[in-house]
Parts: sequence; structure tokens; C-alpha cells
Amino acid sequence: MKPISPPRWALRFFRWFCDPDYVEDIEGDLIERFGKRSSDKKAAKWLFALDVLRLFRPGIIKSFEGSKSLNYYGMFKNYYKVGVRNILRNKTFSFLNVTGLSVGIASCILIMIYVKNELSYDAFNSKYDNTYRVLHYFGTEIFPVEERFPLSEHQVWGNAPVGVSLKDFYPEVDHVFQFTSANSWLVEYEDLQFQENDIVYADSGAFHVFDWKMYHGDPKNCLTEPNTVVLSTGLSRKIFGDENPVGKMLTMDSDYPMKVTGVYEIPPNAHLSFDAMVSMPTFQDSRPDAFDTWGYVDFYTYFTLNENADITVMSERIPEFISFSEVKGYTVSFEALADAYLNSEAGRQPGPVGNKNNIYLFISVALCILVIACINFMNLSTARAVERAKEVAIRKTIGSLRGALIAQFLVESFLLTTCAGLLAFGLVILGHPYLETLVGKALPMMWLTSLENVTLAVVALLVLSVITGSYPAFVLSNFKPIKVLKGSFRNSSEGIWLRKSLVVLQFSLSIVALVGTAVVYNQLSYLKSFDKGFDSEQILVIDYGWDSRVQQNINFIKSEFAKHNAVASVSASRATPGEFFPNAGTRIEAPNGEMIAKDPALFEIDNDFIETYDINVIAGRGFKRSFPKDSSSSLIINEACARYYGYNNAADAVGKKFSQWGREGQIIGVVKDFNYVSLHSDIEPLALRYSTGQTTSRLSLKLKSGDYSRTLAELEDIWIRVAPYRPFVTYFNNANFNDQYEADERFGTVFSVFSGLAIFVACLGLFGLTIYSASQRAKEIGVRKVLGASTQRIVALLSYDFIKLFALSLVVSIPISLFVMNHWLEDFAYRITVGWEVFALATAATLLVSLVTMSFKTVSVARTNPAEILKDE
Repeated sequence: MKPISPPRWALRFFRWFCDPDYVEDIEGDLIERFGKRSSDKKAAKWLFALDVLRLFRPGIIKSFEGSKSLNYYGMFKNYYKVGVRNILRNKTFSFLNVTGLSVGIASCILIMIYVKNELSYDAFNSKYDNTYRVLHYFGTEIFPVEERFPLSEHQVWGNAPVGVSLKDFYPEVDHVFQFTSANSWLVEYEDLQFQENDIVYADSGAFHVFDWKMYHGDPKNCLTEPNTVVLSTGLSRKIFGDENPVGKMLTMDSDYPMKVTGVYEIPPNAHLSFDAMVSMPTFQDSRPDAFDTWGYVDFYTYFTLNENADITVMSERIPEFISFSEVKGYTVSFEALADAYLNSEAGRQPGPVGNKNNIYLFISVALCILVIACINFMNLSTARAVERAKEVAIRKTIGSLRGALIAQFLVESFLLTTCAGLLAFGLVILGHPYLETLVGKALPMMWLTSLENVTLAVVALLVLSVITGSYPAFVLSNFKPIKVLKGSFRNSSEGIWLRKSLVVLQFSLSIVALVGTAVVYNQLSYLKSFDKGFDSEQILVIDYGWDSRVQQNINFIKSEFAKHNAVASVSASRATPGEFFPNAGTRIEAPNGEMIAKDPALFEIDNDFIETYDINVIAGRGFKRSFPKDSSSSLIINEACARYYGYNNAADAVGKKFSQWGREGQIIGVVKDFNYVSLHSDIEPLALRYSTGQTTSRLSLKLKSGDYSRTLAELEDIWIRVAPYRPFVTYFNNANFNDQYEADERFGTVFSVFSGLAIFVACLGLFGLTIYSASQRAKEIGVRKVLGASTQRIVALLSYDFIKLFALSLVVSIPISLFVMNHWLEDFAYRITVGWEVFALATAATLLVSLVTMSFKTVSVARTNPAEILKDE
């Protein structure tokens, strides 16, 4: 049988630590032991490795008489003991170092958890790299299909025929998934009644394109038949508890019996999320024409490709592909699923989207906190250089080598860093639930404990130990013993410039963090207080979700609400500002008389909408009951829409002909531009079309000031009387409109919290440096007090050097802050200007916090009895 050889890696490990003079003897003994092991090759090799590791036990080392092998063990043991003693001897500095570093590490990890979650959206899908979606562009009739328009002019919302055509035209396409925009549905089961606002029509491609987990039902066939619905786990639990609902019958919108065919769950890090999906054949039965009309817009289209597909080649064939469409000026683009959440510029997104600029800012804040923590460590180390200098000088005098001193300081740094790392892990566990609350989403963190991440953490701690311990290790160990022992080192400038530079950097980062916080909050306040061009205050919206019974009695219901003395006016509409709205293919007579086809946004409203929302009519008139033709042959547009069709003077558009969704007539008025969507975007072209009541889903009640809780209760009583079959679902329009900025507000809160942590860590370091500075100048302070210096004068003296450094940090931080925050503000169409007051506020706040931090020690020292300081002189 072939002899078994010892594992080479174990021998290399042993040789690296063993004294070269004794390698052969000990290695021979190890190999002899290995030869006596079991014939089991794998077990023998691991037992050999254990033999090697056992050499690091002191008892085993002593058994090699006269051996100097593995002296490194004793050396490191000594380094450890000395390091622990130094740490315990200097409890204040050790506490400041460990606390600051642990907060920095914990902040970095928490931000990393958030950033990783943002970057992981949709990555759970097995076909992630081969999944795309269709982006649609609706241009004018003269649009050349060969021309490529930027994706920012496309939208994800489009037509149905493109899905079938994709499958027929491109053999590379494996599966296609289409779904409609979300709507409110009344869901009833036995005595339960819920209004759900996020239910879509969807086809059977859902579970072919996406890896959504199916708990009950057949994922391949659950959406193939009419009058069937699959429920999310949340809605299923809400209606049926833990019971399997497959086969149960629901009543939806009071008229439609639906059979439950499945229960699914979409992971939280998906850019799509639905409460329920009604089968697409159900929609086809009611609107078959929508699936053959390229101009009917209400669908989102996703598709997967086979492994050999080339999306670039497919894109080059788009002009040929869209030749199937009868809509002139229409084209498409393909966007990767990987770009859907963070990198998409297209409009009309089907779900939430992230913000890359926010991620970059979070990463910057994380690095900022960690850098400040490392600066604290290095500053406190350099500050203690005088005390450690004598220790180094004596040890070098009695024969200690520089390498041993370097190892000693690095071991101390590693001990502090390890303590900080362990404390940071505890802080992460405690802070994780609060972070989830702040960002409003689940943030999985189990991946942190994977073997590769644990290994990475250990390596990171080692690197951090070297970085933070580099100054004492490589600079202090190089001190000249004669210079130190003669006392001249105390007055030397070694380390001073490094320390001052680090303090400047620390102050600069702190000011940048505070400026960022101030800009974020000022921008959010600006958005909320911005004149949107309409009055959203005190407007109560009742959402009745397209209920046909409400629509049929809409005028009676409006009149009943109008009788209430707290109601100023009542309006019915398809949507309200800040909500989902359609686009409508609209032809309007251009200045040259040509009928131009474009695709402006559409609000369907009644006579009272413009008055209720106090929208300003700047040309022509609004809809009036005294003009019966308004319901069939009149259109109102906004200023942006007038410009969209070539009218620089909005009044010139009044009286021009239009054609839209089966109606023809004249434009009767132009309203002043108002922000009916988020202020992230410019005001877009908008058409306001008269609604006969059959296309409405909202009632807007303008309330007079008063007791809202009492008014709401009385209005609910009216609703129960006039529409007892429908839940009373309400919200205030201004609150609903501001919900668009929820992600911005959460970002502002999280950014502020971590900026505050950066300031806190900086203050820890400043406090430590103040303690050091005060102790170094104690005798000077004692002499000055004997000579009559006041407490205020001494405090000013101790603070003066830091104020000079602070002034220098302003020069560094201001241009950095301007660049970073102006780049962040570019995401808003309406934004503030970063003015001097922001910097003044951040500067004053940073300086005040710094002076307060320093005062804890400076005032104490300044008030000390000089006799206590000078008694040994």
C-alpha cells in the first residue's frame, strides 16, 4: 500500500512558527507519530494537524528539552499581557477608543445591511439576468421609428398586444407576463368585508417569469381560468386565517364571484407587490377589445429569454417588431430587470423605485463615521506619545528590537479593535429593529453570519487594527532613546502636525454630515410648503373604488354630503392629485391647423372639481352645468399641455378642436399649471375631461375648519345611509399627496441619525484630546492662575488651538458639501438653493457641540487649585 504523506499545509504552518535550529528534530518526531496513525488517510491527516496545533500549548513546548522552538507563542503571550495592562491602566482613553470604534463599525454594518438590501432587489429570481420588461414611447404621428429616444421619455405602462407579439416575433422569448395597473376592489367573504387597493389582473406567466413562492395551488394553472383569483399570504391570512383558502368563493366588487385558486408570497425585496391577482381571462371576458388595441394603455409586460438570446440584437430589430402596431409614433425599448429598481428612468413605474444617490450618501456617511472613529484612535494614540515615549526609550535601552515594539503596539491595537468589534456586533443586534422601523421595510441580516462574511469580518478587524495602530507601531517604535530620556522629546513637534491634520479632517467630515442633514430637511420642508397650484388642505377624499352602485347615485350622494354645514363643496373624479391617473391619446389642433396626436395625462372630473381644489382658470372657463355639451364635447387643458401642442400663449389654445377617446369638440379653458404629481418631476401636460359619473372612483369634500373628529363621524353616518354596501374609506388629500415623499422622509430620518452618530464619535475623540491637552499643560495653567489668570481666560486658552483647526476645516468642508448636496438635489425638479445660512447653521452647531464637549474638561482644569498642580515643583 502506498505510504501516506503528512499534509503540506500543516508542515508549512509549523515551520513558519518554529525556530529554524530545531525544525528538523521536531518535524521528524511529528512525522513518526503520523506514521503510527490509522490507515484512514483523511483521519490521519487531520490528526497530524491537531498534533501541530498542540505544540502551541505551553506543556507540550516544555517537553522538547532545551528547545527554543515556538518562542513566538511566549512572545505573543507577553504582548497580550502587557497590552491588557496598558488598556486597563488607561481606562478613559481605552473607553473612548473602544466606544468610538464600536459605534463606527456598528454604523457601517447597519448601513451595509440597508445598502445590500437595496442592491438585492429582484435578485432572488433564478432568471434574474435573463428577465426584461417592455418600455413604451407614445410620440407624434411624424415620429421616425428608427430614432432612439432617451429612456426618460418612455414609460413602463403600455398596451396588451405587445405581449403576444413579443412571443410571436422573437423566438428568443421563453415566457411573457402581463398585468394591469392596480385598482381598489371590495372583497367579501361571509360576514367579512374589506376594501383592498392593490389588486391587479394578471396572466399565468406570473410564476414562469418570477420565482414567487406558492403556498397553495398550482402555479402553472392558477390564473388560466375566468373568475379566479390568487391571494397574497397577507390577504389570505386577513380573510381566512391559517386555513387553506383554495376552492373558497369570494365576492368581489359585490357583483363578481371569484374562486380562490392559490396563495403566494412575493419577497419584500421585489419591486412588484400585489395584494391579489385576478386572472387575466376575467378581464378579457369584459374587455376583449383591449387585447387587440395598441392604443389602449393599462398593461405592464415582463418577459424572460433563453440562454442564447442577445438583447442587443433584439433591440436592433425593434423597428421591424413595432410595424405590427397601428399606432403611429409608437415604439418600445427593453429594460433589464436588474435596472428596474435602481437604474430605471422610465415613467409610470408599477412599484416602488430606489434612489442611487441616497445609497451613495449612505455609503459616504458609513465611511465618514468609520474614518472619524479611526481618526479618534490615531489621535489619542499620538496624544499619548509622550507617555509611551519613555516606555519605548527604556525598552530600547535594555535591548528591545524595533520589531518587538511594533508587534507590541499592533497587539494592543488588535485587542482594542477586537473589543470594539464585539461591542459593535451587540450594537448591530440592538439597532437592527430600529433601523427596520426607520426605513419601513424588512432588512434580512442572516447573510452576515455566513462563513465568507465572518472571514471577511476577521480580515477587516486585522486591517483596521493595522490602520488604527499604525502610528504608535511604526512611529513611536522609532523614537531615539537619548532624545526621549533627556526630556527634549516633550517639546518636539513629532506627531503634532499629523494630529492637527486628523482633527481638521474630523471637523470637516462632521460639518459635511451636518450640512447634509440640514439640506435634506430643508428640501423636505420645501416640498411640503411649496405652492402646488391647488388647495389640498381640508379636503377629505372618500375612496369608493369604482363601485357601480355609487356611480349610479353619485349626484344624490353629492347632494346629501353638500347639505352638511361643515362641507363647503363636493366633487367626484376618477383620481385626485397625487394619485394614479391614465394617459389619453389626444388629438389637438396645432397653431398651423394640423391635428397633432400626443399622449397627455388625463383627469376625469365633474363640474365642481376645479372649484373644490381651487385651481386657477387662466383662459376660457371651467365645466358648468349651464352648458350641457360640456359632458360630451368639451376639454380643459393645463398650460404645459398648451405648450405641448405648440401654444406659447395658453389663451390661444381656447376654441381649438380636439379628439379624445371617442369625443370630439373644442377646448373651452386652460388652467394654471398645478403639481398633480410629486415635485420630483416637472409639471407634465394634463387634459381635464368631463366625467359623467361612470368613470369616477373618488369623492372630494372640502371641509370648513372645525371639529374634524365630530365631522368625520357625522359624514360616516351619511355614507352608511346613502351607501351601506360600501366601507367608508377616507383620507385627507394633503396627507395622501405628501405620502409620495415618504421614502424621502425616511431617508432624511436615517441620514440624520447616522450623521448624529458621526458627530457623537467625533465628540468622543475631541473629549479625549481635551483631556490630554489639559494634562500636558497642567503646570502652565497652574502658573497662569498663580499670576492671576481668570477661569474664562484659561478656558479660552485651552480652546484656542481647536478653534483655529475648526476654522481651517470650514475651508475644506464647504466645497465638498456643496458638491455632494447639489448632486443629491438634482433628483428634484423643484429644489432649494444651498445658501450660506445652511453652512452657518451647521458651523454653529458643530462649534457649539465641540465647545460644550471640551468644556467638561477645560472648565474643570481651569478651576483646579494651582497648589494641587504645583505642589511637586
